[in-house]
Amino acid sequence: MSGTPARTAAGTAAATDVVCLGESMVTFLPSRPGRLADVPSFDRGIGGAESNVACALAAAGHRAAWVSRVGADGFGDHLVETITRYGVDTSGVRRDPSRPTGVYFRTATDRATDTHEVAYYRAGSAASAMSPDTVPRTALPPARMLHLSGITAALSTGCLALLHHLTEDRPGRPAVSFDVNHRPGLWRGTDASPRVLLDLARRADLVFVGEDEAREAWGVNGAEAVRAALPEPSVLVVKHGADGVTVFSGTGRSPGTVTTVPALHVDVVAPVGAGDAFAAGFLSATLRGLPVRDRARHGHLMAAAVLTVPGDLTEPPARAHADALAALDDAAWGRLRLGPGWTGDDQEVRTT
Repeated sequence: MSGTPARTAAGTAAATDVVCLGESMVTFLPSRPGRLADVPSFDRGIGGAESNVACALAAAGHRAAWVSRVGADGFGDHLVETITRYGVDTSGVRRDPSRPTGVYFRTATDRATDTHEVAYYRAGSAASAMSPDTVPRTALPPARMLHLSGITAALSTGCLALLHHLTEDRPGRPAVSFDVNHRPGLWRGTDASPRVLLDLARRADLVFVGEDEAREAWGVNGAEAVRAALPEPSVLVVKHGADGVTVFSGTGRSPGTVTTVPALHVDVVAPVGAGDAFAAGFLSATLRGLPVRDRARHGHLMAAAVLTVPGDLTEPPARAHADALAALDDAAWGRLRLGPGWTGDDQEVRTT
């Protein structure tokens, strides 16, 4: 099928659909809006791009695994137990007796505004010690696909080496999905440059990158320019925020196709976790062999499910419900307006 990642996994009979590797942290969410200095209390949650994708895929009925390292502490217990409850295989998570589990605090305001604050306490974390030595390939269960992100590459030289190790072209390597996830703050004070993310993306089969990320990290402007910089991936998803996505299928060595899929009108409750949810929805539809347009639409629908709840994770719409919406004609798709509760079977989806 056009647009399917060129690689299959290490075998179609693999017990796991997707392995997601990366750091997850305990998140402290404010009890009310305001500066971190003024918030009196916080609620505990979890946060991590790759574990978010794993949880969303498991909730959507796929066999997902999360591989990482956490501290031998209560926060590590909380992460592993919570992610396991989502139905994710966490048997590949290792405990580090000498390093802590990372934590972070954030404000309740929009990440896109200057009032948003995030305080990370992840330096020297157990996950930052990941490397080809501490996470050998044998720690990863056989899978159809391996999902990685650029966040891991910024954590340490060992983590960057691990991503190069896992994306190395070799027989039996699963298809690699790579979300660029450029976080400028993580690269400050490091010896590496975010341009290493371009090299990693070129080694992947499926790549997600925001148009703004490509501009900031690589000085590349526009979807066509991003494709010119990344001709190797068989599927490249360039995200345009509220305007939708452009999906390039094929490679620079074949004609390929370009598919533009508008985003949905969403009554946003909290603008967090949408990128991870989009990746999970796109991956889910890819695993099911759906057409490119429907893969992007399932990404938008999964993102809308997260955007209409306060946290990073939520129950996705039932597969039949999502399939029916993804199959709408362009005019009906453009009229959809999704708000809180839209994923329920008994909820009527509004149109504009």
